[in-house]
Amino acid sequence: MGRQTFTPYEAMSEERQQAFNRIAEGRKVVDGKIGGPFDVWLMNPELATRAVGLGGMFRFRTSVDRRIIEMAILITGQFWQAQFEWFAHAPMARQAGLAEHIIEAVKAGNKPDPMADDEAAVWALCTELHHHHRVSDAVFANAKEAFGEQGVAEIVGLIGYYTLVSMTLNTFDVDLPAGAKKPFPDA
Repeated sequence: MGRQTFTPYEAMSEERQQAFNRIAEGRKVVDGKIGGPFDVWLMNPELATRAVGLGGMFRFRTSVDRRIIEMAILITGQFWQAQFEWFAHAPMARQAGLAEHIIEAVKAGNKPDPMADDEAAVWALCTELHHHHRVSDAVFANAKEAFGEQGVAEIVGLIGYYTLVSMTLNTFDVDLPAGAKKPFPDA
């Protein structure tokens, strides 16, 4: 059950309506809600607008392959046990070409085996950063070799952004669509 108080479109400020319209474009609005973290962020229209813009950059305009981007998102969603995040991005990871055994291992919190070199590099980078709050020289060097310095910076920014997404989803207990099965057990 979600924790956010629903605000009908008509009751939103003009600024909030404008942000709602921009974010809702190209998304499915159900019962006046955009879903995911977006409705929560809309309580501050500037936050919503900036966060959505940053998310679009991370998902679609980086130097890193889409399959790796989705793997990093799944690793972050699993770390935070973010139900909606996993629900939304597991299909995108499959569509981007991430193997099912990798998706299932990440979901279980396990190191996937086997993995391609770039998958192993992003797994080590994200996992070490989430769990130890730093990365070793060896993990950094491996990630830099796989993605370049720019790519490493983009991946770190991406998992920071999806940490914000996951914390928003978890704090406001954002509901999955009706009939959807939760990917993780309730805490």
